[in-house]
This record gives sequence, structure tokens and C-alpha cells, in this order.
Amino acid sequence: MLVDHATFTVRSGKGGDGSNSLHHAKGLVKGGPDGGDGGNGGDVVFVGDPHLDTLASYARRRLITAQDGEKGRKKSCYGKRGETLELKLPLGCQVFDASSGELLVDIVSADQRFVVAAGGKGGRGNIHFATPTHQTPREFEEGGDPVEVEVRLELKLIADVGLVGLPNAGKSTMLSRVSKARAKIADYPFTTLGPQLGMIDLPGERRLVVADLPGLIEGAASGAGLGHDFLRHVERTSFLLHLLDAAPPDGSNPAENYRTIRHELSSFSPLLLEKRELIALNKIDLIDENEREAFIEKMALELGLPEGERPMTVSGATGLGVRELLEACWTEVRRSKDGGLNSGSSAWSTG
Repeated sequence: MLVDHATFTVRSGKGGDGSNSLHHAKGLVKGGPDGGDGGNGGDVVFVGDPHLDTLASYARRRLITAQDGEKGRKKSCYGKRGETLELKLPLGCQVFDASSGELLVDIVSADQRFVVAAGGKGGRGNIHFATPTHQTPREFEEGGDPVEVEVRLELKLIADVGLVGLPNAGKSTMLSRVSKARAKIADYPFTTLGPQLGMIDLPGERRLVVADLPGLIEGAASGAGLGHDFLRHVERTSFLLHLLDAAPPDGSNPAENYRTIRHELSSFSPLLLEKRELIALNKIDLIDENEREAFIEKMALELGLPEGERPMTVSGATGLGVRELLEACWTEVRRSKDGGLNSGSSAWSTG
């Protein structure tokens, strides 16, 4: 499990001071008090946002401050309240007091709100201090102090993409190529509790969380190899990317290898077959260019794809098709999260 971290300080707004104004009018020698109350300082509020995936926007923040309340005004007018500062967090994010380690809130639903730092109360104006024997008071209250809290955010990331394939499919080479081509892997603090997860940055401040799942071997559903730990992680991904070796060194057929993977997934849970998926033929550079088109058409037929649709083709070694593959993954992830795709169907490249 990949855990995204961010630690920073939030400070609410200071309450505005009350006013000690005296009423002034033509011909009035000594007017009474008309100083209004100060406005309350702005609150700092965490809000659940289902469209966020990471804590990247807080990675380099150190201090986040809400607006102070305004000072009270003459004519008994109140000072303006400081605006509430809303800080959006992805669902599943936990907020801790960084000093004590206390869990303050677990953000679990859209638009869930939690006031982490309440604004200081506005001070009273001098209108509150008038008495029959003290009719022109100049006393007033200062606004309340702001609240300052150092918070630590933790977000356990669930992989968007489950990368599956047999041990010879070239997944490590592919991810190495991806990290060089796209990426920078996220440059803000996170802790890898399971070394198979990583984040890949795409242009336009987009990000994919990819589970580089261990090579699946026949019999995994029965407990062979990494077995159930592997398959349990697959269950949590948004969709699956099947990476097939286009030219297996053992002479096996890529389509048969695909069916082996599907069989193991089905043996663990038939529901896994309902996940959205992309199929990519890796090491396509090992297929002669003059024979490549015919090979892809043959694979489309053997994989049982609908007429006119073909598997994606890519080369982790040369970078061929890498950008297109990542964009296709991004499209699938967004559709899955937006609920725009029917479960049980498969996604294919037509190019």
C-alpha cells in the first residue's frame, strides 16, 4: 500500500477588535458610544472531495492561514467576518494532530466538513460597556486569538491500474521506460509499504497510481507463488492492463498466455473478469516491421476481439507506443471513476 503524506500548519483568522467610536452629530457636544463588534476570524475547514486522488497540492505547503475578522465600525456596525478557508481532501484521507498523533477526522464522504481551526471571536465594541454612570465608555474588547494546529495528512492510495502479466511479459522494463519518459515519480514524501506501487505523473497535472503486480503464474489462485496476496490487490484496482509478451522466448502463444491470466483471475473471483481492461502487446519491436500488421490482426482474432478492434502495441525497450498507452490508461481510469463504463466489458485500441 502506498501512503501519501503531507504535514503543515493551519491557522484560523484572528477575531477583529471591537470599536471604541463615539457618536458624532452636528450640535452634539458629547455623543454616546456607537462602536460595533469586530468580526469573527475565518475558520479553516477540511472538505471531502471525490475528484481528488492525492495530496500533491499540499506537498510544499508549510503554513495555511484563514482571513482575519475586520475591526468593528462606528454607527454600531459590525466588522466583516473573515472568510472560511476550505481545504479539499480526497476521500479516505486521515487528519492527525502532528504533535500528539491524535486522529482528528477520517474523511470518508463527499462534502464531509470538519472545522480543524475555528476563527477567533470578534471583540465587543464600546456600546456594550455603557452604564447610567458611565455613558461615554472608551473600553472595547480585542478580538480573540487565532487557533494554530500542525496537522499530518495520510492517504492510503488504491491503485488505479492493475498491471498483470506472466513473468516474462516485460513489466519491469515497461515501467522503467514509463518512469524515464513521463515521469518523474512523485517528488513529495510518501512511504512505500508494499514495493509494487508507484505514482506516474502525466502532463496537465494528471497522475496514475499503478500497481506493478508480481508476475502471475499458473496456479496462483490455488496459493502457488504470491497467490492470494496478489489477487486481493487486483480486486481494488479501477481496471486491469494485461501486458502480453508479443514474442515469448519459450515460444508460447500470447493469446494463450492471456487466457491463462484470465483463468487465474476467474479462479480467485469471477467478479475480476468484470473489471475494465486494456490489452497491450509488449516487445512489439521484436516483430519484423514487414510482418507486424499481419501479426497484430492475427492476435486480434486469436484474442477474440470484436471486428475492427485490436490490442494496443508497445515496446518498453524502445518507447514505441508508451505515450499512447498511458493516455489510454488515463481515459479508462477516469471513465471507471465517473461510472461511465459498464462492468464486464473490455476496452480495446482500434489503432
